Amino acid sequence: MPRPRRVTLLASLLALSLLYTLYHHHHRTPSSPPLHAIPLDCPSHPDLSDILVILKTGVTESRDKVPIHLTTTLRCIPNHALFSDYVEPLSPTIATHDVLASLSPALIATNPDFDLYRRVRAAGPSALTPADLNPDINTPIGKPNNPGWKLDKWKFLPMLDEALLLKPDAKWYVFMEADTYILWDNLLGWLKRFDPREAVYLGNQMQIVDAIFAHGGSGFILSKPAVVRAVEHRKRSSDGWERAVGEHWAGDCMLGILLEDVGIDLTWAWPMMQIAPPGEMDYFSLGYERRPWCYPAVSFHHLEAAGIRELDEMERTRTERGEKGPVLYRDVFLELMRPGLRDVRPDWDNRVEGEPVSVPSFAACRGVCSREALCLQYAYNETAGECRTSQVLALGQAQPGGGLSAGWMTERIDAMAESLGECDEISWI
Repeated sequence: MPRPRRVTLLASLLALSLLYTLYHHHHRTPSSPPLHAIPLDCPSHPDLSDILVILKTGVTESRDKVPIHLTTTLRCIPNHALFSDYVEPLSPTIATHDVLASLSPALIATNPDFDLYRRVRAAGPSALTPADLNPDINTPIGKPNNPGWKLDKWKFLPMLDEALLLKPDAKWYVFMEADTYILWDNLLGWLKRFDPREAVYLGNQMQIVDAIFAHGGSGFILSKPAVVRAVEHRKRSSDGWERAVGEHWAGDCMLGILLEDVGIDLTWAWPMMQIAPPGEMDYFSLGYERRPWCYPAVSFHHLEAAGIRELDEMERTRTERGEKGPVLYRDVFLELMRPGLRDVRPDWDNRVEGEPVSVPSFAACRGVCSREALCLQYAYNETAGECRTSQVLALGQAQPGGGLSAGWMTERIDAMAESLGECDEISWI
């Protein structure tokens, strides 16, 4: 007697389901073991197993700038690596990778940008000279008198190859620098809004001539398909790309051009990724038709060790208080910047760049600001008897012995912060 059709159909569906499960069990890409053991007190973030974090550094800065990250930014990241121009152990368990070693021997042997690299590879850090450690002034074309900075532009393209070799099963590749801080909970929440199977390129947008690219210091993120397409495209003409990098001054721009060549556009990430530290951000104003206030903060740049530690402590404190949800720029302002804004701070530079006005005292300078309806801060140079005011807020930093005092219109600032609200709705890109 034939079976009822409904039972036959159900059996067929169960069989197909079993075959599908067995197929994907045997054909899925196995997840590689983590590159590092993480401390037991680190929060559980399963999504981190799909991410490789690359911290790009160099021999002129690595021993000063990298160690703080090993106890803060990278402490709970199971898959991270240090890409540099010199192999050296920066902790008992972590060494740097020479990301330039794969470039052509002729380029390394003859290009003047590699003078520092050749000397240090032959004799170690003792070969560094005072000129190598010259911080130089940041100009519209970078730091042309800083040997480490000139060498740095060559790292951007080969580090894609090295990252892919190091963890080929990653879904996301996150690139940062030694003066960058990334808020991982916010980044993970953000990445869930994108499909890692697509070619994705996220970063703080910059432009040189007609090239749009992600600013390297702010950090940037690439999905695996984006990395694979860029690596394969560069392999077709590695000599040509070396010549192109040699003729340009910005490695992050060249990376943007490479990605554009394979049809991958940048997703503009400002204000979630920042070129500035928390104390130099403008939290109130619009930029690119966006106001930072209710956006999650993902990265900050140009940070000293103290600034990195401060951000790490802020995140830890929020966790200990049981606060949920992403850290917004509103939170960063209220917790890190607002406490430093006072009516007066002697020996302090709050980065006011307005036109100078001659006044006899600090009190008179405050009076000038108070009469300007939109003035938020002011600075008085006692030596010159000059007052400057600004409608843009900045915290700045100490400047001992310069005769400069800073002040803020705290009542106006608090009123502006209150007017922007408590962010009932979070803005994402």
